[in-house]
Amino acid sequence: MSNAFFKTPIAVNEAVKEYKVGSIEREKLLNEYRKMNTSKVDIPMYIGDKKVYSENKIKLSPPHDHQHVIGSANIGNEKDVENAISSALEAKEKWNSMNWEHRAAIFLKAADLLAGPYRDKLNAATMLAQSKNVYQAEIDAACELIDFFKFNVQYMQELYKEQPESQGGMWNRLEHRPLEGFVFAITPFNFTSICANLCAAPAMLGNVIVWKPATSQIYSAKIIMDLFKEAGLPDGVINMITVSGKVAGDVIFRNKHFAGLHFTGSTNVFQKLWSTIGNNIEKYNSYPRIVGETGGKDFIIAHKSANFEEVATSISRGAFEYQGQKCSAASRVYIPNNIWENVKKHLIADLKKFKIGSPEDPKNFINAVISETAFDNITFEIEYAKQSNKAEIIAGGSYNKSKGYFIEPTIILTTDPFFRTMTNEIFGPVVTIYIYDENEWEETLKLVDKTSEYALTGAVFSKDRYAIKKASKVLENSAGNFYINDKPTGAVVGQQPFGGGRKSGTNDKAGSILNLLRWVSPRTIKETFVPAKNYSYPFLEDKI
Repeated sequence: MSNAFFKTPIAVNEAVKEYKVGSIEREKLLNEYRKMNTSKVDIPMYIGDKKVYSENKIKLSPPHDHQHVIGSANIGNEKDVENAISSALEAKEKWNSMNWEHRAAIFLKAADLLAGPYRDKLNAATMLAQSKNVYQAEIDAACELIDFFKFNVQYMQELYKEQPESQGGMWNRLEHRPLEGFVFAITPFNFTSICANLCAAPAMLGNVIVWKPATSQIYSAKIIMDLFKEAGLPDGVINMITVSGKVAGDVIFRNKHFAGLHFTGSTNVFQKLWSTIGNNIEKYNSYPRIVGETGGKDFIIAHKSANFEEVATSISRGAFEYQGQKCSAASRVYIPNNIWENVKKHLIADLKKFKIGSPEDPKNFINAVISETAFDNITFEIEYAKQSNKAEIIAGGSYNKSKGYFIEPTIILTTDPFFRTMTNEIFGPVVTIYIYDENEWEETLKLVDKTSEYALTGAVFSKDRYAIKKASKVLENSAGNFYINDKPTGAVVGQQPFGGGRKSGTNDKAGSILNLLRWVSPRTIKETFVPAKNYSYPFLEDKI
């Protein structure tokens, strides 16, 4: 029987491989990509100890080559959702009672497996199915997920270690129980690491999970399930279902054991889910935890003192890495008129150097957007700008979906700070720029704050510390992740916990102890060593 207080390994951020020309890691990754691209897989659902196949299958194709089939996914029904819930609840008691250090060991092993034999597999799958270039796949699928596993184990230890004070004659204790029921994880296409973490973070704390990945992420989700299995995660702790949102919701949100929602996706969907949960609130054994990271209309604002090259580079990277399909991607930019011409010149020069195409060629900085629906929505915004007398396209604006869903990085210049593309989330390689009078700094900061219903990320560029101080105050509610002289993307686990407010989500900060706190239910325990034997207190006595 163990009676030690265990100390987990100190978490250190995983080093990002650069994949330089001629490097071994570059060749290994591209070989794995080519192998996956020339084979086909039939991806099941993972329910308890079973791999579940169905007659209803959908084809899986890379967004950059949508006629090429790399596999199929098995689409389930209501019965599969019910079985996933049953399997989770069946696994719950043993998983709850497992000592925390054994749960920690599973995810620490997953981190080391991912750093080693699974690195190329998960990176290549993310490149292939989600159309990420080698570097974007590395920082997402490998490094960020390794960091999530390791840092969350460290945060779990810190959480359990924190205890209340005790006065004489008593002993006060605090324990953090997993939620009473199961957690439903709904994950997006754009970050493989987020998909795994939305399952792993609650599971690490003793919860059991029903997981519905986005259809366009099923391919890499299969590798995640393989990773969990090899790391020793017991059957039924995380159950992966591939069903429609309606089918899943109809079953899950009526179940009395539903205990929490861990979500990343669109604002509209999140609001509908919250409403559905509210309408069913009397059905549940406990009030469900609702954690969500949703949309963004992320900004960059430059002060008149800003360096124009730094501003231009922050737009090139912040707006167009991974085709702008990051919740944190820069989508609206405010530039003072005194530096605009230099910013414009540098920015357009950058875009002319961008190469567009398949992730198989690492020279391609820009790849495809995720789907035809995304392609059509994004190009609608581009065409809208082309037809407007309040905007002009100064770079890009072309697109083609004959082979893959390719859209040129596009820069819209507008004279209207409330122009459609300054306010609407686009989620693609499109950024809109508004030029303001260099002497209207505070007025423009207020404009930035009131323009969007979102508040996820934002960046300010300035050499003037008074200007930075003013921006930090005026924009304190405009972004949950605020960057000074840096692009508004690239949050690192353990360094910049990620999440925003307003319509961008519940701001529960993935990659920090704050998120873990949402997946436990604390219980305080007071033990008195010599209990009272008489109800009376001294103040009741009538004698001196």
